Amino acid sequence: MNIYRNWFLASRPWSFSMTAISISVGAALGAIDGVFSWGLYLLTLGGIILLHGASNLCNDYYDVRRGVDTMDAPTSRYRPHPLMEGMLKPKYILIESYLLCGIAGLVGIYLAATRGWPILAIGIIGVLAGLSYTAPPFNYKYHALGEVSVFLMWGPLMVEGAYFVQRQVFSLKALWISIPFGVLVALVLLANNIRDIVYDRDKGIQTIPILIGRRNGIRLYIALIVLSYASVLWMALMGPLQRWSLVILLSVPLAQRLLGQILRKIPLDADARTARLNTAFGILLVASLILESIV
Repeated sequence: MNIYRNWFLASRPWSFSMTAISISVGAALGAIDGVFSWGLYLLTLGGIILLHGASNLCNDYYDVRRGVDTMDAPTSRYRPHPLMEGMLKPKYILIESYLLCGIAGLVGIYLAATRGWPILAIGIIGVLAGLSYTAPPFNYKYHALGEVSVFLMWGPLMVEGAYFVQRQVFSLKALWISIPFGVLVALVLLANNIRDIVYDRDKGIQTIPILIGRRNGIRLYIALIVLSYASVLWMALMGPLQRWSLVILLSVPLAQRLLGQILRKIPLDADARTARLNTAFGILLVASLILESIV
């Protein structure tokens, strides 16, 4: 059983909550505007989680191969890393990544054939962005583009894609609502990069905090959290969100504690703590949209 456990942990399943929230936001918005299909929702969610797992495996493979992920990496101190720890063979990690990607591709082709071919374009973008994150020749994570990609993937692309599957059209409303959550997901990576600024510089990696400096990186992190909440407040008062969305403000105390910790000292698990914030934010956002669709 340990081998299956190692495969499961290697895919980083704890990160799938962010994907589930993005898909749920898009699907919930689709439910507000029309009939909701549980089958299409679950198929979309399953396909994207498979692609997310494939991307995680591929990225870890190339991080280890390039020597970025080692036993002295800050991340290795608080999360399991079966590949780096020698529990899994590298070539099998890559095979599993391509296998998951292939299954996700079949799901995407089915959805494109039944719901509209724009889904295929979204899927191709997602595959290319996920697999080339650390893989050559692009490996754009190493060139300070990781946060931008994460924002686009978990914000506009997933939310609009999930909405399109339900409604077969794109939505400007879904685009605007996707932005604050997409920003918070990107901040998970930014927190990681602020913490690892010395380590990444020694490995020859470029990140946003390295380019703008640690202090400015922290300022950017704080500003984007504040703007994420401010944008929800604005959209709740002016549209397209309804007043139900103000329930998101229940997560403000969690954000305040996180910001206090970041200002005092970047914690070792800064990315995990940021992920807990965006999970709370995202769940409350989904709940508000469900309430809107019911009422």
